[in-house]
This record gives sequence, structure tokens and C-alpha cells, in this order.
Amino acid sequence: MLYVTRGLVDTLLGFAAESDPDQVTVPLAVTRARNLPEVDLPDETPVFTHFYMPSKGDAVNAVFGMQLGIPSGETPGIFVSHPVQRLRLTREDEFREIIFIAVPPWEEDSLATFGRSGDEQEYTILDVEPPEESLGADGEDRSKRR
Repeated sequence: MLYVTRGLVDTLLGFAAESDPDQVTVPLAVTRARNLPEVDLPDETPVFTHFYMPSKGDAVNAVFGMQLGIPSGETPGIFVSHPVQRLRLTREDEFREIIFIAVPPWEEDSLATFGRSGDEQEYTILDVEPPEESLGADGEDRSKRR
């Protein structure tokens, strides 16, 4: 079972609607359940809570397939909108451990999750707020997501 916050789902579906008819791809990060006091899950359970802003026209990503602004290994999930396709993985999708895919009309029932193997995964939407993130003086992330 996968877990995702309602706020993240609403935000991702909003990105998809705003980008329609273009596809949008958004890297997703998790917070461990121990850092979400309102949830009744084992401490180490990952909950998808955060995203990295999609960047349009990123030349490095377009040429080398890398997003330099995202720490390696920090985004086990990715959201992909399919404006004119079915609710399934395609060869063109960027693969991660977990792939969230949405299709029009950009509502909760038009969202599905898939594992790297292509098998659909069950998920639960949690009505919780993730911890606030902060940056230290050195620019280092001081949040407690890990």
C-alpha cells in the first residue's frame, strides 16, 4: 500500500490541468510516517508529501536526462500527466520506484499509481499536512523527511 497526502494529490492534479494539453512531469519526495504525528502508520512507512517544481526548458535535463537541482536518490516517485492517453504507463514515461499517472478530467478517480514493473499499486490519500521545510544558513535542507 502506498500513501500520499491530499494536498500533494490536489497540487499535482492542478499542475496537470494547468499544463493541459501538454504533459507535465513532477519528481516526488517522501516523508517518513514518524514525522507525521497525525498518522497511525509504522514509523518507517514512506508517505508521498512533497514535490520538486517542474522546470520547463531545462537544457541539461533535455540533453543528459538529469535534473541537477534535485538531490540524487531523494525522489523515489514521479507524477506524469497523460493529457491524451490512457491511465497506464508508456515507454516515454520517466521511470522511478513509483509512478503516479493522471488523465483528464484531472480528478482523484483519474489518478493511478504503478510500480517500476508496470503493475498498478494501491494507494491511500491521507488528510495530513507534511512538516514544513526550512533551509539553514548554508542552504542545507533542515527538514526531517528522511
